[in-house]
Amino acid sequence: MTEPPAVVRNRPLAVTIIGWVYILTGAAGLLYHASDLLSPHPFRFDAVGVEAIRLVAIVSGAFMLRGRDWARWLALAWIACHVVLSAFHGWPQFAVHAVLCAAIAFFLFRPNAAQYFGRGLPRGSPSES
Repeated sequence: MTEPPAVVRNRPLAVTIIGWVYILTGAAGLLYHASDLLSPHPFRFDAVGVEAIRLVAIVSGAFMLRGRDWARWLALAWIACHVVLSAFHGWPQFAVHAVLCAAIAFFLFRPNAAQYFGRGLPRGSPSES
């Protein structure tokens, strides 16, 4: 008895780039803020929260590279939170984060990305190739 062929999903270049940017951004932020954890009261100064946010970036990037659909939603939520937070820091930061959020949403929810994350066309549909 033969087994059905495995479904091969090619990762779009945009997903690869965004995934690695999240991993590298999270890792850089984690290292940059690591010394804050050594303060006498890391919870008082939100050092633990900041580090947790950096870990979320790393997790979402890593699991996007593995094709997990929830990871792209987590990545979008992560940048959307940055848009909201940057609104309190002035228009230039808000504008940059808003443009990044729109670009990330555009690339992570395109049809080829949706197919990679397992949300594409149903199997056997006429447009599937």
